[in-house]
Amino acid sequence: MLVRKHVEIQWPDAAIVEHALGEEPGIDANFAGAGFDAVIIVAAPPTDAAIDFAAGQAGKPEFAPIILVLLEEPPEFPLPEVPGVHRLYGRKIDRDKLLRMIVKASSDHRKALAMLRASPDYENRYRFGTVIIRGHRCIRQVGSGGMCKIYLAESERAGTLVVLKVFSQVPDVSDRFVSFDRFIQEYEIVAGLNHKNIVRIYDLGVADDHAYIAMEHFPAGDLRQRMLKAPLTPAVALGFLRQIASALDAIHSVGVLHRDLKPANVMLRADDSVSLIDFGLAKANENDISLTGTREIFGTPYYMSPEQGHAEIIDARSDLYSLGVVFYEMLIGRKPYNGATAMEVIYKHKRAELPEIAPEFASYAGILRKLLAKSPDQRYQTAGELLAALSHLKVPA
Repeated sequence: MLVRKHVEIQWPDAAIVEHALGEEPGIDANFAGAGFDAVIIVAAPPTDAAIDFAAGQAGKPEFAPIILVLLEEPPEFPLPEVPGVHRLYGRKIDRDKLLRMIVKASSDHRKALAMLRASPDYENRYRFGTVIIRGHRCIRQVGSGGMCKIYLAESERAGTLVVLKVFSQVPDVSDRFVSFDRFIQEYEIVAGLNHKNIVRIYDLGVADDHAYIAMEHFPAGDLRQRMLKAPLTPAVALGFLRQIASALDAIHSVGVLHRDLKPANVMLRADDSVSLIDFGLAKANENDISLTGTREIFGTPYYMSPEQGHAEIIDARSDLYSLGVVFYEMLIGRKPYNGATAMEVIYKHKRAELPEIAPEFASYAGILRKLLAKSPDQRYQTAGELLAALSHLKVPA
């Protein structure tokens, strides 16, 4: 885009976030946009919708000034001024006018924020429980776990809504606090990968002796919620299977196991792409002893491989078994094994026969049986091998 080039030439170090209005999901109502110096909206005729949208965003407290680039001649009768909105008319973009508008908008915004910072309650915007994390505006708490609280926040650095996991406390290094090691490892694992089916990590830090991770927000929810809304068609289930397998292939290639693959840890984006999350139980193969101790069981019984449920040595084939359970549930609409207790479910994974697969799913029976084989040696040996098999799968029209 020409506007982006103008900005990059003038300010080579500028951090630019692009959003295609009407093509990508809409701007979340909680998004304040305070972290931007300016927001530029480019609109070709008809421009009424863009003008109304700009006015609505500018009405939010703290929202950055908006420069509305309207690719048309100015109207015969000028529109009423809207506070926080600067209009630039013309069939061609006037570079000099645009840059002057950006400089003025940025200066105005910084002055407004400076006044805001002087207010007594300004720090509360960055308060997450008892912790102050500057650069992240707290919107609300959305969950909690044994070792962290989870918030919806706006990252001023990323220019988007994020999920912020705030660890309870940073222990002394000598304590060898196992859960803290896992928390930090979640960031290290994911931050080292750039894969479309793995959650994006934006930031890691320590504030007030608490560690935090800022990661991608998924307003579309998780695979569990998606399956509860309506049954998945075989084509959709197969598409999700391929994407999850691709994510596993990426993490396995760097020597990492997920170990807690389940529908709640598979998130959906608005375009129906999926993303693997929650590496808090993930384990780099070489760190097994320091992170898991001896014969400990971690994970969710419904999705555990037989060897994981019995605290045996596991490898990438264990994740593939869990993926098989997820695929079975996506395709058939129920889990292969249920029980009154966790131990009953674990026993069935080890000893019970796979339930009979209905004729309408016969095309997928071979994939399911191989993924859910009791012995790791009888399964797909790698996620790449599974993906190759899926590429040759004959699916009824």
